[in-house]
Amino acid sequence: MNQPLQIQVNGRQYRLPQQPTVIVCVDGCQFEYLEAAASAGVAPYLKHVLTEGSVFQGDCVVPTFTNPNNLSIVTGVPPAVHGICGNYFFDPAADGGRGAEVMMNDPAYLRAGTVLAAAADAGASVAVVTAKDKLRKLLGHRMKGICFSSEKSDQVTLAENGIEDVLGLVGMPVPDVYSAALSEFVFAAGVRLLDTRQIDLMYLSTTDYVQHKWAPGTQGANDFYAMMDKYLRRMDELGAVIGLTADHGMNAKHDPKTGQPNVIYLQDLLDDWLGKGVEAGGARVILPITDPYVVHHGALGSFATIYLPRDADRDAVRQRIAALPGIEVVLANAQACARFELPPDRVGDLVVVSGQSVALGTSASRHDLTGLTVPLRSHGGISEQAVPLLFNRKTDGIPGKARLRNFDILDVALNHV
Repeated sequence: MNQPLQIQVNGRQYRLPQQPTVIVCVDGCQFEYLEAAASAGVAPYLKHVLTEGSVFQGDCVVPTFTNPNNLSIVTGVPPAVHGICGNYFFDPAADGGRGAEVMMNDPAYLRAGTVLAAAADAGASVAVVTAKDKLRKLLGHRMKGICFSSEKSDQVTLAENGIEDVLGLVGMPVPDVYSAALSEFVFAAGVRLLDTRQIDLMYLSTTDYVQHKWAPGTQGANDFYAMMDKYLRRMDELGAVIGLTADHGMNAKHDPKTGQPNVIYLQDLLDDWLGKGVEAGGARVILPITDPYVVHHGALGSFATIYLPRDADRDAVRQRIAALPGIEVVLANAQACARFELPPDRVGDLVVVSGQSVALGTSASRHDLTGLTVPLRSHGGISEQAVPLLFNRKTDGIPGKARLRNFDILDVALNHV
């Protein structure tokens, strides 16, 4: 690898890796999953890392969703800087300036460069493997190197992905998008890339299909972490520094007696309170959890943002929502963006966060819950903010913070291992 030995990205300094460094974002992984699998004896390597490595409890970004946190991890900064504040948002410039609700997957929405791209520009060999294709273009934005998804691993080209014949390399078929195998493919690909190429820096991002279905310590969860364990061990054997974190935790959002989802349908309430719907100039509720993979969560999470009509009494609406059972906090735009480090121009007039066991919806008629084969588990709120930061090596010289953020993981892995 050529000079320089240091890069600066978004105001932070990083040493370029002197040995293969693998950053793993395990979607939906809270400490309890790791501890349960380790104590059950099914994840001996993770047990070793939990006792002999470096272990920290950190905070992820609120809203505790996939896109904002993955992009925070690879840029080293919060959404206020990089701009990606959800999987989905209201873009006032879309539809010819009329505004439209859109997926936040286009790199045009990204306002900051990534550490991955900067490392590649400085001469490092960089690879990215993500489970869902929705993240691929964001994570690989302006990055020279290998970048592909499990979901579309049969469609890779040298021009688009920096690699050919991924299925031949990995030795697995294209996994079902709703399966644990989608994440296993990520780990298997990571091992094969390390084994067959000189990789300096690799980012692996899984999917939370398993965590949406299975609580920590259950058979389904332990099977997943047992699978993950063998691949992490192999990466360690190949000489990699491994840093592992999560984009968010996961909690039950259902009635424990009936298994029915606990949901507050905000759009229905606001249409009733204001006497008009969105089409008639009423309030607009945006759920940033929204993505194409609704079988996971039915588009129900614990964070919402609301655009109110100009004639609405914002404080009265805020207080009325805050008084609802199951609501944790309702904040005006400026307060929410200051507290959660979000870009104000991409957030509505109000931000609503529900409690640990409650989800937020738009209108009951808009959520298809037929895909939920088990009681709802989801994320998005403050209650899913605690995430692990694990390293398979000892660390030193970490600044004396009370608590790390998940987007400090590249700093620790590159500067303090």
